[in-house]
Amino acid sequence: MSTILIRGGRIIDPGQNLDQVGNLFIQDGEVAGLIDGDISTDQVIDATDKIVCPGLIDLFVSLREPGFDEDETIATGTNAAIAGGFTSVVCTPETSPVIQDRAAAEFVQLQAERAGHCNVFPLGAVTKNLEGKELAEIGQLVEGGAVGFTDVKNPITNAEIMRRALEYTSMFNRPILSHPQVPELIAKGVMHEGFYSTMLGLQGMPSASEDIMVGRDIALAELTGGQIHFISITSRNSVKMIAEAKARGIKVTAAVTPHHLALTDESLLSFDSNLKVNPPLRTPEHIEALVQGLKEGTIDAICSDHQPCAIEKKSRELTLVPYGISGLETMLAICIKELIEPGHLSWSELIAKWTNRPAGILGINKGSLKTGQDADITIINPEKEWTVDPSQFRSMGKNTPFGGWKLKGKAETVLVAGKIQFQAE
Repeated sequence: MSTILIRGGRIIDPGQNLDQVGNLFIQDGEVAGLIDGDISTDQVIDATDKIVCPGLIDLFVSLREPGFDEDETIATGTNAAIAGGFTSVVCTPETSPVIQDRAAAEFVQLQAERAGHCNVFPLGAVTKNLEGKELAEIGQLVEGGAVGFTDVKNPITNAEIMRRALEYTSMFNRPILSHPQVPELIAKGVMHEGFYSTMLGLQGMPSASEDIMVGRDIALAELTGGQIHFISITSRNSVKMIAEAKARGIKVTAAVTPHHLALTDESLLSFDSNLKVNPPLRTPEHIEALVQGLKEGTIDAICSDHQPCAIEKKSRELTLVPYGISGLETMLAICIKELIEPGHLSWSELIAKWTNRPAGILGINKGSLKTGQDADITIINPEKEWTVDPSQFRSMGKNTPFGGWKLKGKAETVLVAGKIQFQAE
């Protein structure tokens, strides 16, 4: 019998409306409850002036393995996750081969177990080879452990295919994670369509592309009773439509990324290839709507949309480089900077976006400090000041626009099933 006492921390568990200073007792890898005073344990972790919360969950992470090991592996990606404070990541199926059958889903979980860093929950492909033409083996994927389905950055343009997918996945109570875009409107796009795209002479990606697909997917979710989750919302009109859909009882949820809160299309004046993301960085007016959506609960979660790229792939001209930011190791501090420090969200509200809310979206038994739960726990030092140095990332992807930024807040200790997997230096 192993025991740990996490002493004197500010314990925040949004799912239990818990926010108090206290001691958390862990026994045999499970949460054993809050206790008064000290007791004899095998190990004591001093959490004075720290935040103790359920292990953070990232809803959308590309781990690249198998097939694209030059960008990331399951071992390096999960190592980056725990350094960022995450005890669970939900990985995307755009691997080679694509995660579209039971064996592929089980392979990811086996590799994660071998790496031994954190929990990995696979997403299955909605359609075969992510081509949007024929449904993948949904039932097999569920048996293999898939917690949801997505065609990643390939929008499912055929409305009939999406309708059938929503009907089928609803039988298994699984969501479809949609990247809402009209491909024809964003073809060869580099950045948000607006003043700066015109000024720079770069192909634009209009927010209308997102709005149109959000509206369609909401209509199909209402028609079928299926569950749709929008991966990364960036448009103020999308926020408005999602709020209205929720008010009508449609099964729709949404997430936003930290970089869409921290950066605007104006930053592309630098021609930094690390700023090329999909969906693109938009204007301050859109960011204001995203923040309001987070405050009101329209946007349920925050995900990194971790898209690691090998250095040589991002070392080309802006029109040729792939989209994506390596986001696992900066997400916590960027959200503190953009949401906590300005007073937009309380700590409890922010932590909910990474714990009970994503767990609820996927129906996984994580994101809580209830007695008997796996002791997946993140201890945060909210005052830790540090400078982003991509060369020190545990991820193989060094592609971040935040290099050199001075930030505050870092994961100090991360436990997975009661075992310390990360300890800050």
